Amino acid sequence: MHTVWKGAISFGLVHVPVKMFTATEDKDVHFRSLHKDCGMPISYAKTCRHCNKEIAPEEIVKGFEYEKDKYVIIKEDELDSIKDEAEKTIKILDFVDLHDIDPLYFQKAYYLTPDMTGAGAYTLLLEAIKQTGKIGIAKISIRSKSSLAAIRVVDNCICLETMYYPDEIRAISQVPNLPMQTVVNEKELGMAKALVEQLSEKFEPNKYTDEYRIALLELIEQKVAGESLDVVTAPSAKGKSNVIDLLAALQASLDATKPLPDASPPKRKRKSTAKSKDNVS
Repeated sequence: MHTVWKGAISFGLVHVPVKMFTATEDKDVHFRSLHKDCGMPISYAKTCRHCNKEIAPEEIVKGFEYEKDKYVIIKEDELDSIKDEAEKTIKILDFVDLHDIDPLYFQKAYYLTPDMTGAGAYTLLLEAIKQTGKIGIAKISIRSKSSLAAIRVVDNCICLETMYYPDEIRAISQVPNLPMQTVVNEKELGMAKALVEQLSEKFEPNKYTDEYRIALLELIEQKVAGESLDVVTAPSAKGKSNVIDLLAALQASLDATKPLPDASPPKRKRKSTAKSKDNVS
């Protein structure tokens, strides 16, 4: 696993050095956009519609649109100046019961392992959480984004789950077409509850699979194995490196400055047949 964050958990005066690893992974099947005619992958360059040209990364700045088509520019050093000084610390603020938190708040899960000589403090926090049945509510900054987080134990590992802040959760009142009153037929409700009881099982995550992803991978394998007409090879990108182009240009320039050879054969000097006057008797 790749370490995505290093820091420490703090609760009270206890300091636990930890490393963070992503607990989940993206299993989606991703596609590339290809040119239909030749099979070359399509690149998406960052361009300016006003200047009608491609923009280099160093020419791009961050801007916040405070009104339509009006932006305030925020520089990187300005962002750095307002970062939390303790951004390398997971500060536990409270301990709460897990059932008090609606799953709507949870975002992404990470595994935490002890770093350096923090194994003792790590084990202490792990056992304290496990035996009290509580979870910690903390604050953490990852990649310049501040998040709430839940600190809990999964098997024998401390797990951190980033959470939304309350103002990031949309109010239920904004959801359209919700029933104003919940009036149901008692007989129908009894049958529905009985059906829920019949379908109730202990949660076993390994019994659930992504059938669509499995079918899609099988389709891809069949096309590759059968050498389908849908299997294409992207052509080599045209163009040479700047060094080769420069050498070619220099050679062409040298060739252009060479004097052109005379196409006609050189004239042979004719010998004179006239006798010298001195030899005339």
